[in-house]
Amino acid sequence: MNNEESIKKKRFNLEDRLIDFSVLITEIVEKMPSTRAGNHYAGQLIRSGTSPALNYGEAQGGESRKDFIHKLKIVLKELRETFICLRIVEKIKLYKSHESLIKAINENNELISIFVRSIETAQKNIERRT
Repeated sequence: MNNEESIKKKRFNLEDRLIDFSVLITEIVEKMPSTRAGNHYAGQLIRSGTSPALNYGEAQGGESRKDFIHKLKIVLKELRETFICLRIVEKIKLYKSHESLIKAINENNELISIFVRSIETAQKNIERRT
């Protein structure tokens, strides 16, 4: 496998992880109670938890390195928002399957770490070029 194939494989792996994360969030939201709090957090979670995959697709089509970084920062912002929302849902016990919730929280945390490093690397690459 050459370097270009390796980069594509990593990119699609991350894309697949984001898509799988969106599916997991959707499954969690669909099983939340239809109460005032349940509906509020479900709506918030479905928006912030599914947007990273979509915004990552946008980042791949970035018009410049700066645009790419900006769009990755949006992905990171949405992941952080989702992380906090998942923790709230866990604390107020709005979701019965604690196992799925912990899985989502752990994956969310890993994705945040990946995007923090990706943004740092991309910014360093811009600085080296100037």
